[in-house]
Amino acid sequence: MTGIVSRSFDSADEVRPFEGGKGRLDLLTTDSGAVGRAVFEPGWKWSEHVKPIAGTDSCQAHHVGYVVSGRMKVVMDGGESADLVPGEFYEIQPGHDAWVVGDERCVALDWVGFVDYAKASGS
Repeated sequence: MTGIVSRSFDSADEVRPFEGGKGRLDLLTTDSGAVGRAVFEPGWKWSEHVKPIAGTDSCQAHHVGYVVSGRMKVVMDGGESADLVPGEFYEIQPGHDAWVVGDERCVALDWVGFVDYAKASGS
């Protein structure tokens, strides 16, 4: 291992498109684990654009990350909700839906929850 690793999400190890062309997940695999950049296009909603891929009733990923741009609404299965905005750190437990708010794409980085995100169950 070198002392410095610098990589671009534009040359990701894996790209997982969301249903309906509503964005994608760019995944980098590192010695410290996977890190992902998700690009959620306006109109993206987990229950419409990832649920068919995941095969679960709600998102079962535990997310720990940072919002780079855009806005997202997250609603837990129990009703708790939050609006995520640029510059914010987030931690979201499994069992939620989420969607882009407004006409700007939402870009988020995640260090925990994207390793299996938007990956067909069983693959």
